[in-house]
Amino acid sequence: MSQYFEVHPVNPQPRLLKQAAQILHSGGIAAVPTDSSYAFVCHLDDKAAAENLRRIRGVDEKHHLTLLCRDLSELASYARVDNKQYRLLKVGTPGPFTFILEATKEVPRRVSHPSRRTIGLRVPDHRVTQELLAILGQPLIATTLIAPDETEPMNEPREIRDRFQKLVQAVVDAGACPMQPTTVVDLTGDTPVLVRSGRGNPAQLGLS
Repeated sequence: MSQYFEVHPVNPQPRLLKQAAQILHSGGIAAVPTDSSYAFVCHLDDKAAAENLRRIRGVDEKHHLTLLCRDLSELASYARVDNKQYRLLKVGTPGPFTFILEATKEVPRRVSHPSRRTIGLRVPDHRVTQELLAILGQPLIATTLIAPDETEPMNEPREIRDRFQKLVQAVVDAGACPMQPTTVVDLTGDTPVLVRSGRGNPAQLGLS
């Protein structure tokens, strides 16, 4: 059975987030809110947890997982970023954008794309997720909370608990999220490429 934490969306209770963080530290999977939709998350350094995350989500190793980071300085520790890329990242963070970048050695190979050695990174603009990341002191591996047989993200925390209570160890309920995935931008080439249009407005980054 998963533990259920009802937290305030603006002033989340540190005691509850510390309990959720401890579950993640112990190898658990959690459902957490973000500024785009709910997401499955796990500890960056736990191989079994990452494999379990993929299994619950129903994706293989070629599916880009995302690192949720607290800020740009943390993001830069896990991706190779030049000045041009940094300027674009500064415009889109924090916010509902996922940026595909070349991973550094800090990123475990099991997390990055197996052939391209790339990783999706983002800085969520959500108080609860930010507080949780601060308590953990490092990024979380994440993927949009979409059930294996569906195409749209789940948005109701109690429904998430009912459906996944035997598969995930924690559900952090901070109310409904926008229920729209992030906009994904590939920054690994000479020019930015819009991979998926989502909640983030591509025009904000100068993309159409």
